[in-house]
Amino acid sequence: MKEFRVLSPTAILGYGFPAASFEEGMSHKPHVIAVDAGSTDPGPYYLGSGKSFTDRGAVKRDLEFMLTAACTENIPMIIGTAGGSGADSHLDWNVDIVREIAAEKGLSFKMAVISAQIDKEVIRQRFAQGKVVALKPAPVPTMQDIEDSVNIVAQMGHEPIMEALQAGAQVIITGRAYDPTVFAALAIMQGYDPGLALHMGKILECAAIAATPGSGSDCMFGYLRDDHFELATLSPARKCTTTSVAAHTLYEKSNPTRLPGPGGVLDLTQTTFEQTTDNTVTVRGSRFIPDDAYFVKLEAARHVGHRTISFAATCDPIMINQLDDIIAAVKERVAGNFSDIGDFFLDFKVYGHHGASFYGDTGSMPAEAAIIIEAVAPTAQLADTICSFARSTLLHFGYPGRKSTAGNLAFPFSPSDFAGGDVYEFSLYCLMAVDSPTELFPIKIFQCDKGVLV
Repeated sequence: MKEFRVLSPTAILGYGFPAASFEEGMSHKPHVIAVDAGSTDPGPYYLGSGKSFTDRGAVKRDLEFMLTAACTENIPMIIGTAGGSGADSHLDWNVDIVREIAAEKGLSFKMAVISAQIDKEVIRQRFAQGKVVALKPAPVPTMQDIEDSVNIVAQMGHEPIMEALQAGAQVIITGRAYDPTVFAALAIMQGYDPGLALHMGKILECAAIAATPGSGSDCMFGYLRDDHFELATLSPARKCTTTSVAAHTLYEKSNPTRLPGPGGVLDLTQTTFEQTTDNTVTVRGSRFIPDDAYFVKLEAARHVGHRTISFAATCDPIMINQLDDIIAAVKERVAGNFSDIGDFFLDFKVYGHHGASFYGDTGSMPAEAAIIIEAVAPTAQLADTICSFARSTLLHFGYPGRKSTAGNLAFPFSPSDFAGGDVYEFSLYCLMAVDSPTELFPIKIFQCDKGVLV
């Protein structure tokens, strides 16, 4: 029976994996090593700032295993959503690491780099044509949202990766990509069923998180055949079960049977999960249904200011019992003191207070509470000012019943206030119609000769 084999080393590039699991995976002769390198889960900062949420040293460690194995076995290695968010700065960052490893290991290969960053003018034109639409429950984007955005990326499907493979690339590094595509593209190019290939990719993209016990830092292996696929772990510490695999199919999805992606929907209404060995689950019946029009998801962030934070705690039961009222009064005092200083945001994140585990059935108050004071303002200096004033006001606030005139709070650090850096928020999270699945994703092909691109 025809079979296509995929090694997924880790849930996100840089999360790591045991060397023994990776070596076991390579012993099964995969046709491709593929890994998802990004996510929007860590929030908008990384997309807006152009920085990776994964550590460079950790990413390099994983890639040393992967790149060396791919070159030794002469198979493709594909990285999706490079650098965590998939903008051009993230892409360049990941390419530099690959080049560094190639130079150190003396490796040479043909490499494709696929950009997913979109020029604003392209989006302005599509917006004017009514081709930019809401992705519910996110709101309908506005032209101002587009103008405010930095590092706008589109989520590519499998088609640009297929194009790079057809051009002979062995190492492919992509910008923002639909998570399953790096696992499915080569199989679809070779004629395997897109529904099965994409569903297998949907599970493999988080590697052993789909196992029991789950781990984002261990490998998974997939076997794709004509009418089904199988999933297995590569460590004796984990097992694939129907529950773990089916549960991960629902991961981050609002509808259990219809999983939309670039160009269509993965239909799971006829999907079955079968335990075929104690470590193998067989999946059948998944179908890919193309949309009438091809849409890609746009993601972007905008800069909204600078953050300063302060950490504190209290174990005074009198203060804890009045904490909501005290915080409201402190906010009012800060607002009054800086009414003419400009816009700012002040928040108090309280941990331990109003927690169900503390109240139980008795309604008793917690013994202590941790407080994070957060100030966001247009400048770092103003954020420092607001946070400092809020912290000192709360520290010496004279609430009813207070027994001591000393400070109300304990601070674990000196200095008590910390610069939190730039603050971003998501500004675009919507769909845009395209005429071709590859038109927004230019591909650059290089020969990487021991780290030198020619």
